[in-house]
Amino acid sequence: MTEEEKFSRGMVVVAHADDAEYGCSGTVAKLCAEGWEMVYVMCTDGSKGSSDREVSQQELAATRRQEQINAGKALGLKDVVFLDYPDSYLQATLEVRRDIAREIRRHKPDVVLCQYPMRKLDGGWGVGHPDHMAAGEAALAAVFPTARDHMTFPELLEQGFEPHKVAEVWIMGHPEPDHFVDVTEHLVTASEGLAAHVSQTGGRPAEELVDRMREGRRGRGVGKGIQHAEAFRKITFRR
Repeated sequence: MTEEEKFSRGMVVVAHADDAEYGCSGTVAKLCAEGWEMVYVMCTDGSKGSSDREVSQQELAATRRQEQINAGKALGLKDVVFLDYPDSYLQATLEVRRDIAREIRRHKPDVVLCQYPMRKLDGGWGVGHPDHMAAGEAALAAVFPTARDHMTFPELLEQGFEPHKVAEVWIMGHPEPDHFVDVTEHLVTASEGLAAHVSQTGGRPAEELVDRMREGRRGRGVGKGIQHAEAFRKITFRR
């Protein structure tokens, strides 16, 4: 962590409930502990992520919404925003871009964390979820130029949402990260956030999940003098 000490507001834009907990919850827990105001923006309603044929899409969406709210409480978030686009059908449309830009203008984050907007063809889960890529692309487009320019989506200005310039974007899952956050002291809180997603974790206790989180983040700090790190690609915008 270098220049961001001067910042105090952050926003995480992801496709699904639990994406942020898997991807950057150690960083979020750290920033919340340091007094940042952190907001999550969930692009989809989470209505498809289950193999249980007895649960309806409406029931699953309601469950995942509540789980994300509970995770936000564990992490110390200021707010969780649900855009409620259909799960598994997300595209980086103008409507999604506008809705993310509205939340950027509303909450005025210094830093936006988002998902990697491209495929990494490295096998396994590396093929990438199309919703993740769409959320990443829409978030980047919302940051620049949509949230910045008053003549883009003039209805936002008419609704009272003044333009806002984000200072930095941190992209999670980038194959060539250049920004490493020491989350060693915050993984217990992060695991409590992840444990709130009972429908996705099988109800595993936070004590079990924290061990998995430590294992996954141990290698990211190698050569950086960090025991457990979360890694991002940082993009800096001049304000």
